[in-house]
Order: sequence, then C-alpha cells, then structure tokens
Amino acid sequence: MGEVKAGSRPPWVGLAAAVWVQVAAGTAYTFPLYSPSLKSVLGYSQQQLTMLGVANDIGENFGLVAGFASSRFRPWVVLLAGAACCFLGFGVLWLAVTQTVSGLPFWVLWIALCIGTNSSAWLVTAVLVTNMRNFPLSRGTVSGILKGYVGLSASVFTGLYTGMLRSSSTNLLLFLAIGLPVMCLAMMYFVRPCTPSLAEDSSERCHFLFTQVSSILLGLYLLAFTIVSNHVQLSDGITSVLFGVMVLFLLAPLAIPIKMTFFRTKPKHTSSSSEDKAEPLLASSSTTNNLEKLQEPDDGSDVNMLLAVGEGAVKKKRKPKRGDDFELEEALVKADFWLLFAAFFIGAGSGVTVLNNLAQIGAAAGIDDPTILLCLFSFGNFLGRLGGGAVSEYFVRTRMLPRPIWMTCTQMIMIIAYLLYALGLSSTLNASTAMLGICYGVQTSIMVPTVSELFGLKHFGTFFNFMLLGNPLGAFLFSGLLAGYLYDKEAAEQQLGFLHHSNTSCFGPSCFRLTFFILAGVCSLGTLLTIILTVRIRPVYQMLYAGGSFRQPQTTHH
Repeated sequence: MGEVKAGSRPPWVGLAAAVWVQVAAGTAYTFPLYSPSLKSVLGYSQQQLTMLGVANDIGENFGLVAGFASSRFRPWVVLLAGAACCFLGFGVLWLAVTQTVSGLPFWVLWIALCIGTNSSAWLVTAVLVTNMRNFPLSRGTVSGILKGYVGLSASVFTGLYTGMLRSSSTNLLLFLAIGLPVMCLAMMYFVRPCTPSLAEDSSERCHFLFTQVSSILLGLYLLAFTIVSNHVQLSDGITSVLFGVMVLFLLAPLAIPIKMTFFRTKPKHTSSSSEDKAEPLLASSSTTNNLEKLQEPDDGSDVNMLLAVGEGAVKKKRKPKRGDDFELEEALVKADFWLLFAAFFIGAGSGVTVLNNLAQIGAAAGIDDPTILLCLFSFGNFLGRLGGGAVSEYFVRTRMLPRPIWMTCTQMIMIIAYLLYALGLSSTLNASTAMLGICYGVQTSIMVPTVSELFGLKHFGTFFNFMLLGNPLGAFLFSGLLAGYLYDKEAAEQQLGFLHHSNTSCFGPSCFRLTFFILAGVCSLGTLLTIILTVRIRPVYQMLYAGGSFRQPQTTHH
C-alpha cells in the first residue's frame, strides 16, 4: 500500500474519538465478569478456566500482525479488523453461554477468546499510531492520555456490567459482540491521519491539560462509584444517573474540537526561530555534530565512501541512526532495542504477576474481598500511565532527560513494594498495591514514546507491539511458573501440617514471600538495565530536544 496522505483538519476530533476506542479496547479486563458463567454453564474445571485466562492474556498482547498492518493500511482498516475480532470471538462465547449452540469443544472457545481479546491489540494500535503521528511534538503526553483510558476501561466495564447490564454475563457478552463493533464503526471516520503541527502552541498545551484533568476526574469518579456500589445497594434509577455522568466524562475531550469550531483563534505568525525547529536536524552544523557522535567509528575506507556519495559518484543505502525511521530487521540488531525490551519485560512482567494473583495475595493476608485492592491497583495504573507520560514530557523538554530514567525510578520503588509485600503486613497492603499500580502504569507510558523516539514513527506500530510481548512473557514466567508453583507448594505443605484440611488455598505471608523476594531481585536487575539504557541514549535526547522543542530527525531513504 502507498503512504496515506494526511487530512488538513485539526487532529483533536480524532483524539476525542480515540478515547472511546481505547475504552472499548479493555475487553480483556472483562474476563472475571463472565468467567463464572463459563465454569457453571459449560461445566469447566478450574484448570480449564485457568487455560481460558491464558487465552485472554495471549489475545490481548499479541499485536504484531496489527503492527504490521498499521504500517501498510489506513487506520479504518485496522479498526475494522478489531471490530471483526470482537464480533467473531465474543459472538461465539455468547452462543456457548446462552447454549444457543451446544457441544462446542473447549479448543473452539479457547481460540474464540483469543480472537475476541485480540481486538484490543488492533484497536489500541490503530488509535495510538495515528495520534502519535498527528501529535509528533507531544508523544509522551498523547501516550499517557490514551494508555490511561485503557487503564480506566476496567472500571468503565464494571460500572456498565453492574448498572445497565444488570450483572448479566450473557448481556455483557452480547454487548462485547455487537455494541463494541458498532462503536468502532462509528469512530472509524474520525480516527485518521491529520496534518501535524510542527510549531509550539500554547493553546495545544491547554487542550492537553483539559483532557488530562477530565480523565483524572473520571478516574476519581469511577473509584468512588466502585467503592460505594460495593458497600451500598443502589436503585436502578440512581445507577442509571451515575452511569450517565460517567458517559459525560467520556465525552469531555469532545469539548476541544467544539470550542475550536465555534471560537476560532487567529493563527500566530511563527518567528524564524520556531521555523528552524521544524527543519530537519541536518540543517544546522551543531546538530550534525550531535549526529556524528551517535555514529559508530568509521575507518578510512568508510570516509572515502562517504566522500564519494557526497560527490554523487556512488549511491549507497545509509544505515539509520537512533532517531531515524528503522525497519524491524534493523532495530532487532540494536542493543538499545533489547535493553528497552528487557527493562519493560521485568517492570511490566513482575507488575502483572501481582495483578494476576491479587485475589490470592489478599486472601493470604486475611482479606476475603479483593475489590478494594483491585480498585487501588487499577486507579494507580491509570495515574501511572497518565502521569508518566506528562512528567516525562516536561523533563524531556526542559532538561532533555531521557524517558527511561523514570523506568529506573519506578523499578526502584517496585523493589520497596515487593519487600513490603514479603513482610506480609496487612497494614501496608493497600499502600503497597497502590504504589505498585502506579509504577506498573509508568512502565507502559514510558515505553511507548521511547520506542518512537529511538526507532521512528514509520513502523512504530510494529515496534510497540513487539515490546508488548514482554507483558505476557513476564506473566508466564513470573506468575505461571514462579508464583503459581511456589504458592501450590506452600499450600501442599500447609495441608500436610493439618493447618487447613482439604483446602488447596494458602494462608499467611509465606505463600508469596519467596516470590516477592525474587521479584525484588529481578527489579534490581531491571534498574541496572534502565540506567545503562539511559546513559546510552542521552545524546539522542540532546539531539532531538535541543532548545526545549522536538526537532524532526532526517528520514532514512531506502
């Protein structure tokens, strides 16, 4: 496919539409809401249900195909594929739970769940790639906002499930199969490439601030709604009103394009200095020197070859430097690529281990209902995603501070959180969970813009989804193999000691203590890796953000 020509309209309508698509992309978070029906109606064992949970995680995080598609097709094609995955995958699950079609083998439902949750990868890739390209000067901010709304989708679906859908699993599956595809089809027209602004604009910063504040208010509202509904029985009328307020919060970003339509501002004339910021890096001698520092040393023959190229005698394919647009095979041989992957694998993989075992962690500490813990982790995850993007954007512009330094800081905090978990003190459980949720959210919001800055936006969807593979890989190693094995081993020892007869559950700090000590050690390694990465790529950020504004690097011609 050829390159897509950008439209001339402002990109804020697309960002407002992307909010709804990002909420729709949280289908993987709904598994705990309908999984009891799969077990009771279809007669599945706990082991089979666990395998369906694996399908849920695999489908959500396998986005390489979506990444490749985002580099070759228009956003509406990628969104259409996501809508089709929703309809097909969750449609099959609805047919099975309602017993409209009976006798479906387990493997069919396993594949159906993979397909259904894989819609998340398509939807997230479509809106994230499009909006990162539409706002190239505010990558961290845009990443934080969009990933933050994905983090809030768990609370949005929970409110929808308990309110409008009357806690019905079949109604929820029907909504996922039909309602979400309809929503995606409605947003397809608005999520598309627009002409990006390459000049600093104070009104743009105000618009981003408004979107961030409205998302924080939505997060606080959903947190309060979940806690209140968990302790107080609300009538249908009150629930409908509260759900309507939630919809208004989701519509808040639409106020920006409406304001821009009815209250137009005259475009400001940019000075020559601001125009210079939009020019390619190679236009200035100082930037050229920065680029030369990033290159590996060349011998005399390479110098002669470069001179020949400059004279037009030889045409040679130039290898991309950090900040240029990379092809996948070019990025896979770079140490920075694997350092970032390893750091994200450790940070996100260890964090999702706690998320997957949060109910058992609470039960081991004597907490029967894990709802509050889940709310704290979810809200912390949202704050981490939103704040990580905004804070890193501020410091990268004012101090040219590489974004991975915040991965270093949060992984150091995660070490403290794991040690507090290992102590098994119920008094610190809520604080540790909220702290870990924030750090987990920061890992994702930092990884996204860092990938685009190091390896370009041309194949950003592919690189971003490749990095996301660290999440299920970490869940498999740290949660499935490590935490699950040690938990079952301790539970078996407790049974032999007659502490809990005929009970496969584990109680007490010893259930996860060794797991948390190991995770703390792993995050120590992750901290070291992020420090090495930060030092290595410091010159890249000095190049890209010299003068406090993003400077567009030279496009690599192949």
